[in-house]
This record gives sequence, structure tokens and C-alpha cells, in this order.
Amino acid sequence: MKSVYMINGFLEAGKTDFIRFTLAQPYFQTKGKTLLIVCEEGEQEYEPELLKKCRVELELIENEADFNPEKLTELEKKHKPDRVIIEFNGMWNYKNVKLPWYWKLEQQITIIDGSTFSMYYSNMRSLLAEMIKGSEMIIMNRCDSVRDQLNVFKRNIKAVNAKADVIFEDSNGEVDEIFEEDLPYDLNQPIIELDNEGYGIWYLDSTDHIERYIDKTIRFTAMVLKPENFPKNYFVPGRMAMTCCADDLAFLGYACEYEGTDSLQQKEWVEVTAKVTKDYFEDYQGEGPVLRAVSVEKTKAPKEEIISFT
Repeated sequence: MKSVYMINGFLEAGKTDFIRFTLAQPYFQTKGKTLLIVCEEGEQEYEPELLKKCRVELELIENEADFNPEKLTELEKKHKPDRVIIEFNGMWNYKNVKLPWYWKLEQQITIIDGSTFSMYYSNMRSLLAEMIKGSEMIIMNRCDSVRDQLNVFKRNIKAVNAKADVIFEDSNGEVDEIFEEDLPYDLNQPIIELDNEGYGIWYLDSTDHIERYIDKTIRFTAMVLKPENFPKNYFVPGRMAMTCCADDLAFLGYACEYEGTDSLQQKEWVEVTAKVTKDYFEDYQGEGPVLRAVSVEKTKAPKEEIISFT
């Protein structure tokens, strides 16, 4: 298997700077050769001295049609690298990417320019979403002028890939954690009422900050999902959400323990009042938010059944 590292992002987002910094680190200068495949030429270039020092062979693929398994295999046979780094062209649809079958994608990172994120999110959302979906890490740099919008940006990103690590950077380095002061509900209320916006934000925030909600009681309107092979007395109350476009819907919900689960019908609407806990759940393959129902009452479908993060 050939180890591959994919670096995504639009032109001038900072991909080259990130790769140059990575190549210069002692931990990356391991034994063997690296093949660096660059899919677009920006203002920043790779210094020949750095490439020679780090045993890097650089190849340029300018046309999307040439980014195919046959061409990639040809470059590998030419250079016989121990690892491959790909600086991908953000204007190419990542959904169409095909690597040689024996290449193993070890890590995918998306680099985003914070100052232009709103523009790309509004005008090229589908391309951006395809890059974000498979990335373990999202690095948003140049955030100096948009610090007051970072909570919204984080929700936009997490709606597409809730598991990704999101890092914000300004000219001084990494930006401290944000979010709690911008929540649209009061964490100190006896029962936290979640409307459409509140439910989506609560779901995303609880993936990163479950400690804020442990032993809190929440109330929300939800659709019933009863997955096969779920433990007895458990179901998933949740909402369908539009993460990037009308064709990209996801069901957002956590496991909920409720003794009356057998009486619930698939896809019926209920009002759930539940206490939030953090427990091991097999379907999560680890620990995560688990709800303990206080009450589950049948109710009407909300006027807007699909929530949106746009």
C-alpha cells in the first residue's frame, strides 16, 4: 500500500505554505522519497533547496482529465516514492477523484482562507462540501477580519462533517475556542427549549462539548427513527437537516432510552423531554451523548420539517 496525504483548498488558501511548513519539520523528514503532486500553480512556489533537502520529487498535473489512476501510477513508477502528497485543485470536483487501488489515503486536510469563506460557501458550496466531507482536519487561516463570524463558520463546517477537527488561525496563531457565548439558548434554564435553529446548533455543539450538557434537560420536536438491531427501549429522535444543498440531507439525532419505545411508530413526530448523559453506546463505537427520556409525547409535524445550516 502507498501512503497518500491529500491537501484540499481553493487557490491561494494557503495549501502550499502548509505543505512547505510540513516538509520542513524534522518529524516529516523521514527515510525515503516523497512524491509531491501539485494540481494548480499559485503565487507561492516550492524552493528547490527545500525539495532537495527533503528528498521530494515534484510533478504538476494541470488538467483535471489527467488526474486519473493511470497517470498517477505512471508518476509513481517514475519516482518510486515512499509516500505521496497531493496538493489538490479546489475547482476540481473531489467527488470524481479516483486513486490507484493500492494507494491508501492516510489523511485528508482542507485549508480555508477565512476572509473568503463566505464567498465560496455562498457560490461554490457543493465543491467546498465535497472537500470538507472526507477531511479529518479543517484549518481556517487569515481569520483576523472575521473573528466575530467564526462561530457561524464552525457550524457551517460541522454541518457537513461533524467529526472533523476545526482549527482557526489569525496572524497571532491559533484562535482560542469560541461558541458558548453565541448559543441561541440559555444553558442555565431548568429545561432548555430547542427550536429549529437551536436543535441544529445543540446537535453540532454537543459533538464537541458534551460536558456543557451533561445532566441538563432539553426539550425539542423530533421525528422517530427506530434503527434495526438497536437495543430494546432505545430509539433516535432527530431532524432531517440540509447540510449544503437540497440533495444533501442528513438525519441528526442521538440514541434515546425510553421504556415506551415499542409504542412509537417509525417517522412519527414527538415532543421529547430528556436528560443528556455521556455514555458508551455500541452504535457510536465509543462514548457519546445518550438521552434519557423524561417524557415522549406525540405531536404534529413542524411547519418546517427540514432544518438548514445555510
